[in-house]
Amino acid sequence: MGIGSRSRGVVSGFVLRMLRESIPSPQTALAERLAIDLGTLQGWESGRRPLGNIRTMDLLHLRRTLAILGADAGLFAWLDAAMDADRILTAVLGPPGDPATHPLAGWVQSRETAHLVAWAVRGITPPALMTRAVRPRRGPAPAGPQLAAADRAAFFTHLRRTAESAGHGADGQPLLRRQSLYLASYDPAPDAEAWAEQALRTMRPALALRSYTPRWIEARTAATVAARQGDPEPLYDFVGALADDQHSELANLAYWAYWLGSMPPTQPDDGFLHRPDPTGWNPVHLFQQLVGSLHDAPGTVDLYVHSLQTLLGLHPWVPLADPAAARRLQEHAAGLLDAQLLSPLPRRDLESVHYRLQQAN
Repeated sequence: MGIGSRSRGVVSGFVLRMLRESIPSPQTALAERLAIDLGTLQGWESGRRPLGNIRTMDLLHLRRTLAILGADAGLFAWLDAAMDADRILTAVLGPPGDPATHPLAGWVQSRETAHLVAWAVRGITPPALMTRAVRPRRGPAPAGPQLAAADRAAFFTHLRRTAESAGHGADGQPLLRRQSLYLASYDPAPDAEAWAEQALRTMRPALALRSYTPRWIEARTAATVAARQGDPEPLYDFVGALADDQHSELANLAYWAYWLGSMPPTQPDDGFLHRPDPTGWNPVHLFQQLVGSLHDAPGTVDLYVHSLQTLLGLHPWVPLADPAAARRLQEHAAGLLDAQLLSPLPRRDLESVHYRLQQAN
């Protein structure tokens, strides 16, 4: 059995366990309710029997039974993301012969999927699951989906190879390369930063573009990964370029809307950025998610602030739809302005946002 085969059910199995424990129900009771043997349920939860391999009708029955029993409704969406995460883990650890069939090449991953992959390979609990993941359990139990140490090391080794083999240019797999590079930014290895810098070098020229092209997403990726690696300057430049081009502004909001779950997760490639459609987003949800995700990391806060300014320019009524989120943003904005953390353009953006919020009160 290959290394990928051993790991492909671990994330969805752990989320299934969280759903069962939210009822709460012992394994024996749930197995009896589902009319399956205990070993089958234990295999699902441990990942030995991947949920992604069971019949569609059986999965539907499982989900509906959990819902009827009162499982945490907020966890059900994470089950889909968890099965996607398992597909990615499987494909990275055991790459398919045809790169075009790799899950990172044929679908734009969601934030939830990326966070679940990071949970499995780095032990970083997704922020949205932090309180749910710490429920007390009987006996020694893992705090998250656990890959063996050898699998975790192999994941990043294989991910680098996938990113490198995806190449670039007309004959490359740009979506596979971009998404592999993003996940590789979680690599804790001492040489990870140097490798990422080298790998991103082919994307850096896109940062010089001042209007939208199909390479725009390369600039966003290069800038955000560099910020994650401790270099915020490319992201400062990227934010400045956004302000010079309306299509780029809308593409940025479209990407946020997809990443933050404010539009349906149905994009097989980056084509939706070429034709950004604000009517396809939920602006209130996007506002709430941007406010809730805003943090003070160098460079990153500039992108969040500028994005909020763009969103409020399109929909100035949004703060009225959620006064609580508007108050949180107003308080955070005052602190950021006092702390002098922003570069000049986002600072002006934030002053404008702060003024809008004051006028709305």
